[in-house]
Amino acid sequence: MWLPGQLSEPMHQQAFEKLGVKLSPEQLTKPFEAPLGAVVYLGGCSASFVSPDGLIITNHHCVTGALQYSSTPKDDLVNNGFLAKTRDAERSNGPAARVYITQRYQDVTDKMREGLEKIPDPAKRYLELESREKALVKACEDKTKNVRCQVSSFFGGARYQLIERLELRDVRLVYAPHRGIGNFGGEIDNWRWPRHTGDYGFYRAYVGKDGQPADYSEDNVPYHPKHTLKLPTQPLKKGDFVMVTGFPANTNRLATAFEVQEAVEWYYPKRIALCEHYLPVLEQIGKADPDAALKATPWVRGLGNVLTYTKGALEGLTQGGTAELKQQDEAALKAFIDADPDRKAKWGDVFERIQKLESEREKSRETDVALFELSRLPTLLGAAEEIVHMAEERPKPDAERDPGFQERDFKQKQQAMESLDKRYSKSLDQRLLYEALLRAAKLPKDQQPKLVGYFVGKGKLDEAKLKQKVDAAFEKTRLGDAKKRVALLEKASIAQLKRDPDPLIRAALVLRGDLEAKEQRTYAHDGAWALIGPKYFAALKAFKNAPIAPDANRTLRITYGTVRGYSPKPGAPVYEPFTTVDQVKVKITGKEPFDPPPRLAKAIEAGKFGPYASRALGNLPVDFLADLDISGGNSGSPTLNEKGELVGLAFDGNYEAMASDWLFMPAITRSIHVDIRYVLWLMDAVDKADHLLKEMGVTPSID
Repeated sequence: MWLPGQLSEPMHQQAFEKLGVKLSPEQLTKPFEAPLGAVVYLGGCSASFVSPDGLIITNHHCVTGALQYSSTPKDDLVNNGFLAKTRDAERSNGPAARVYITQRYQDVTDKMREGLEKIPDPAKRYLELESREKALVKACEDKTKNVRCQVSSFFGGARYQLIERLELRDVRLVYAPHRGIGNFGGEIDNWRWPRHTGDYGFYRAYVGKDGQPADYSEDNVPYHPKHTLKLPTQPLKKGDFVMVTGFPANTNRLATAFEVQEAVEWYYPKRIALCEHYLPVLEQIGKADPDAALKATPWVRGLGNVLTYTKGALEGLTQGGTAELKQQDEAALKAFIDADPDRKAKWGDVFERIQKLESEREKSRETDVALFELSRLPTLLGAAEEIVHMAEERPKPDAERDPGFQERDFKQKQQAMESLDKRYSKSLDQRLLYEALLRAAKLPKDQQPKLVGYFVGKGKLDEAKLKQKVDAAFEKTRLGDAKKRVALLEKASIAQLKRDPDPLIRAALVLRGDLEAKEQRTYAHDGAWALIGPKYFAALKAFKNAPIAPDANRTLRITYGTVRGYSPKPGAPVYEPFTTVDQVKVKITGKEPFDPPPRLAKAIEAGKFGPYASRALGNLPVDFLADLDISGGNSGSPTLNEKGELVGLAFDGNYEAMASDWLFMPAITRSIHVDIRYVLWLMDAVDKADHLLKEMGVTPSID
């Protein structure tokens, strides 16, 4: 997952020449020119502009939140999909929706790192880094209107980059296919090949009449991007060059063997257990309450996705031998360091220091997981904690406030409070808080968050009484009212909140104390890592003596390779890299998750595939494989051919290679993409989105 600037390395020039690529690597070092200039960040997923009028294409699972936002039990867009026949019918994604367009990079390593080694206390060192980051961000945002700036670190803090992004605030849902197309195969097929999923959806970005970013208004006009992606002028086939550019979220390629061991022994089993606990709970709630079922959909799909991924990653680390390979790599690095007195003097203690640092974090890891569940799962309690935290920060000078609670953040927080109603379900929230408390109450007393005591009391856990107290809190709270939430966020003081009888406010005050303690632990850990990390990566760089791609961190990356199948295990047949619609037809059962709308089967039966069919396949392609390096956050990333034309969208990886986030395994690691020909055919033959096809430069051709 290369940074654009790294494409200037000779190794990439040689690779492009070998693959016969017409697009030069130098062109990909320019993130503000075509084709990279058309790629945008949605705050979680990646996407790209495909028309001069701000039309954006991404994955279906990336628009699920927008579908849920506009859904009701009587108008279920989550399952039925949505198509705006006119621009007036396009639906707002809500005040908190954003599209980010990167428009400036600046190396700020010296400004961030100067003199850090002179600060002996790790927590103070972290706070100094935080202070420098806030100052850089403020200067960036003061200089240019309507931008959101951030400082990103690479190679364990050895390098820092200031990134400026234009922030578009009026984002509207344009089109998403039926769930039975966009999520065909569901969790049964998730992370598996062969796949037959039409994982795509469309947004449109709007701005004020003056062309500047603006909040939602009926008077706003479509945004006109500087660059848009073009559709392919020649068909994609096996062996062709492809690349993906987007914003991958997280990898652990540069982690130590000790960190891999912790993932195998604790982190992944813990995450599997968490998903397996909450998924049946969410299903049960949804059966009893249709509104809760809609509100729970993003959680259900998200947890299901995480569960399958985590199981695959754990299998890869253990049964697949990835953990052993990481240990071998680390042993070789240690031998390299020990072989030279100068290297040993500079880096000889780095592994011991990392192990000591990570072992310290193990002491609170159970508590930290419990705090994650308590603060992130129940929507209203999370909102109450935000109100309390804002009340703590408001009296401070802006530069001294916690990141996320400065003046620059207030509008987004206010908008999030306003739009929370679209995600909040009383029955869902009650149950999630009860379950999180019940799980936390089963920890040893010294590991339990104080919020457990607030709800359970000092005596023995009584599950019935706990449920009664949680239910009573939701009966008495006034935080279900958006206006009251926003008013408290804007004006409430800590003194006022401490007098407030609202049970969720009182619970949030207790929770806030636990979270502050967690923050202090993070300061100490990350402040120590600020000196250890760069030493570790300096040793690694010397050992590799070749360009190294930094771990994913939601910054723009490029990965390239070819359309290519794979063998799932030694001796097994090789999977072909394309699936086709005749295979979709065979899979249809009429029962979820193989239950597309009847119009899909009818269109397949009609056999009118027009210009979208592949001569090489003798059929219409659906999804394809490539040997590209992607991760979470790449969802919705455009897949481009050698000319930089849009040939598909990345949406998944293969189960056998889930551990590749720890160690890239080119022989079996594959990315899964929806073929743009299937997308266009669905728009033409199935959903009759003719106006969008024309906007993208395609003439509809199927009656």
